[in-house]
Formats: sequence, C-alpha cells, structure tokens
Amino acid sequence: MGIESVYSWLVFFIGICELSKSFIFAAAKNIKMAKKNQKKATEAEYELLEKPEEIASRLERGEAFVKKNSRIFGGILIVGILAMAAILYFQIDRQNKDKRAQAEMFQAVYYFEQDSTDYALNGDGSNPGFLKIADQYSGTNAANLANFYIGSIYLSEGNFQKAVDHLKKFSSGDYFVQARAYALLGDAYLELGNTKDAISNYRKAIDHKENKHFAPRYLSKLAIAYEEAGDINNAIKTWGTIEDKYFESFEFTNARKHKARLEGLASK
Repeated sequence: MGIESVYSWLVFFIGICELSKSFIFAAAKNIKMAKKNQKKATEAEYELLEKPEEIASRLERGEAFVKKNSRIFGGILIVGILAMAAILYFQIDRQNKDKRAQAEMFQAVYYFEQDSTDYALNGDGSNPGFLKIADQYSGTNAANLANFYIGSIYLSEGNFQKAVDHLKKFSSGDYFVQARAYALLGDAYLELGNTKDAISNYRKAIDHKENKHFAPRYLSKLAIAYEEAGDINNAIKTWGTIEDKYFESFEFTNARKHKARLEGLASK
C-alpha cells in the first residue's frame, strides 16, 4: 500500500472518530438534561410531601370544587345511571320479544314448508304470519328471519319489488343463508330488468365464503345476467370459471354448452 493510500485511510479514520465523538457528546448531553429534569420533578414531589399544609390546601381546593359543582356531577351521575338502565332494559326487552316471536313464528314456518304461502304470509286467524311478525317484532332476530321468508315468497309469486324490499332488510351470520339471500336478490333484480344490481348481488353470493356446492349455481346465474346486460365477454369468462373450477358440478355440462354458444356469437 502506498503512502498516499495510508494517508487517505488515516484521514478517513480521524473523520469517523470526530463524528462518533459528536454523537457521543450529544447523547450524553441529552441524558444529562433528562436526569436533571427528573431530579427537579422528584425534588418537587419530596418538597410537597414535606409540607402537609400544602397537601391539605390542595385537598381543600378539590373538595370545594366538587361541592361547588355538586349539581353538575350529580346530574352526570344520574344521566349515566339512567342510560345504563335504559340499555339494559332494551336488551332484556328485545330478548323477551325475540323469544315470543320465535314461538309465534313456528306455525308460519310450517306453512312455508308446506307451500301454503298465503297462511305463511298472513297467518291463519289463530297464528300470525311472517308479515305481522316482521312488523310487530321489528329489530329482533325473528323479524329479521321473517323478512327472508317474506322476500322468498314474494319472489315465487312474481312480486319482485316487494321481494327486493324485504330481502334487503335481511342479514345473517350464517354464510349459507346470507349467500342464498344475495342470490334471491339477484333473481328479483334480474326479473325487474335491473341487470347491474343483479350482477352485484350474484357476485356477493359467489364471494361470500365461496363453497363448491353452491358457487357453480350462483356463477350460472351471474353468467346469464352478464348475457342479459350484453356483456358477452364476462359471460364467457363466468361459464369458463365453472368449466375450469367446478368440473364435478351439475352445472358443468351447461357451462360448456353456453360457453361454446357465446364464443360462436362473439366470433361473428
């Protein structure tokens, strides 16, 4: 190594040392200041503890403040207690209403399963139907489920807008039922000629915790909606998804047939 190289390394080393020294001094200075501030705070605390009259004075000022504003504090306390009581009462009342509604809905569910849709909707004179339960017990789980049944019945009867109105009110943590509700909404919108919302709800049904048993059916509905909307390319892609991913499904054969048909139309 030449003299010039040694000299360059020496200059570089000295520079690093100087830089490190600056950082060390700065850090030491910050630590010293922090300790000084902490010491002042500690001394102030000790000074306060050594002066009982100062402690008493502060306590008296706090007590006087509370006495002066006792009505305000009392009002806040009462409002808080009333709010908690109201919330508790509301929760208990809703639980009791839900139990009554579930018991009353039993007969309506039976009529629904027997395809006696008029009795299921409107009751039989002795037992209420879904419409009354949804209205009378609004906000309960039973009323929520009643809206699903009502929407399903209206859809089967061709009352598509009423079906939409009730199915939109329904929500469920059960992903099978919720996906089914989205698909029914898609059916109702498609019948109303609203392909945009039909496509949106079919997509929700497919994406809502997708499973191999129901997804092919919802994909078929989506492909039909795309074709109705004039979106042939997406219709082909959707049929292709069934062909590629769900080749064991019942919809597989139809998917291949419709995909080939649309590809023929697209090539013209």
